[in-house]
Amino acid sequence: MSIMQSRAQQRQQAIIQVLRRIPPGCVASYGEIAARAGLPRCARLVGRVLREASEAGKLPWHRVLRADGRLAFAAGSREFQLQKRRLAKEGVMLTGVRVDLAQHGWHLDLDAELWAPPGHHRGHESR
Repeated sequence: MSIMQSRAQQRQQAIIQVLRRIPPGCVASYGEIAARAGLPRCARLVGRVLREASEAGKLPWHRVLRADGRLAFAAGSREFQLQKRRLAKEGVMLTGVRVDLAQHGWHLDLDAELWAPPGHHRGHESR
């Protein structure tokens, strides 16, 4: 395995770990996920990981939105409707074509993030 492949895999795994931590009923933007993975300015990489990762179907892709709260898919498309339904099942409703990020955004409790036992991230206590 080359160093470049290893680095790409590390970046992918960092993003996947963050994606897995988004709690039900919360959403995060591509950019927020990249930043939390230690990859600021790599929002497009999050989208690529969601499309290409072998475990992508098991990840909570529906909790990932654009920075302005809009769903990633064209309004009315099959994918848009699926994402909207999945979010609604978790209590996340759209206003028009957007999610209210103040209400449903993934707000971390910094103390919980820093002091929680390894592998135990609480995610949204401050909501």
